[in-house]
Amino acid sequence: MTDATTTAPPQAPAYGRRSIADLLSSAASAAGATTLPNTLKIPTASRVCLVLVDGMGAQVLKRYAAHVPFMRSLVQAGGSGLPVRLDAAFPTTTASSLASLGTGAAPGQHGMVGYDVLDPDQGKVVNQLGNWDARVDPERWQPLPTVFEQASSQVPVHTVSIPRFASSAMTTAALRGTEFHGSGTLAGRIGAAVDILQKPGLVYFYLNDVDKAGHKYGVDSPEFLAALEEVDFTLRQLAARLPLDTRVLVSADHGMVDVPRSGRIDFSAVPELIEGVRHTAGEPRMLHLHLEEGRDPAVLREAWESRFGDRIWVLEKEQAVRDGYFGPVRDEVLPRIGDVLILAREQVAFFDLRRVRREAMEMIGQHGSLTKAEREVPLLSFLATGPKAGSRGGTGRRRS
Repeated sequence: MTDATTTAPPQAPAYGRRSIADLLSSAASAAGATTLPNTLKIPTASRVCLVLVDGMGAQVLKRYAAHVPFMRSLVQAGGSGLPVRLDAAFPTTTASSLASLGTGAAPGQHGMVGYDVLDPDQGKVVNQLGNWDARVDPERWQPLPTVFEQASSQVPVHTVSIPRFASSAMTTAALRGTEFHGSGTLAGRIGAAVDILQKPGLVYFYLNDVDKAGHKYGVDSPEFLAALEEVDFTLRQLAARLPLDTRVLVSADHGMVDVPRSGRIDFSAVPELIEGVRHTAGEPRMLHLHLEEGRDPAVLREAWESRFGDRIWVLEKEQAVRDGYFGPVRDEVLPRIGDVLILAREQVAFFDLRRVRREAMEMIGQHGSLTKAEREVPLLSFLATGPKAGSRGGTGRRRS
């Protein structure tokens, strides 16, 4: 469920201490890129495989522990000295969290402050994932050097993922700088990781079926459970087949909550909720509302709070920046943040049907806000017990 007993918005994510922004740089440092900070104190290993499971929140992993025996054994074993949970970036969405993972920076620095974001230069809202605007240069939009770019001179860095992500704008913006290995099958991706790590290096292994199942069917669905079980199978395969003592890390970019149909609201149909609003952006559980010049954000805030009460949290831009929700904010990024931010506290999601298709309201699983279910992601760690490097654990070839 959600944080129904909490009246004030939760604190900002623990950037620089215990967040998704600290994970990849710590993994790279542990693998030999020692100029990068190992904030999470991951033990040194010549081979490191970071498995990122899109949409696998810590709470839902705990709920389904009986169905994922391998991951459950890692939680029960404990004793690694690592935090068992990390904070996702804010908003708790793939674009923001993967950019924080890839750059080691908070969203206010890398600039990917949501799923849909206002581009001030064009005066229009642009997408940060699969529908990237052709007039937005990914490397200018997100100019920070990535962790992979910084690590590559010290340790071999590789990505194992779905082929269509190899040259995507999101990859270029946030995860550039690796040798990419794509396969359309899970078996092919597992085999690629095993082959690559016959030699020392760092592998980033991305899995997205949990997120897909959650959006379409919900986190309480058999389909979501099947996707989690497939992750468990993948990790067991890696444990058995990777070279002995390969360090495997498992985490996620955000969690997810189910929103019933009654909680999916077209806010654009309510005049007082869009009065003076020039642009709407963000995601259904974390809206960026950009106001017309001269409008008082307090008026809009009052309208939303009057209508939805304790079902939401509302932040004005000044407060959100001051309290560190986006981390330190660069001047170029500030206009991308809404003047008023609407955070879902209970099981509601907000849609602007003037801007998005009605089909978007069919998604059951949603994320973006700061409830524990959305912001807390697991951090699991284990050493592979498989064959030693150079033995028959690899296939001897790379998969494409």
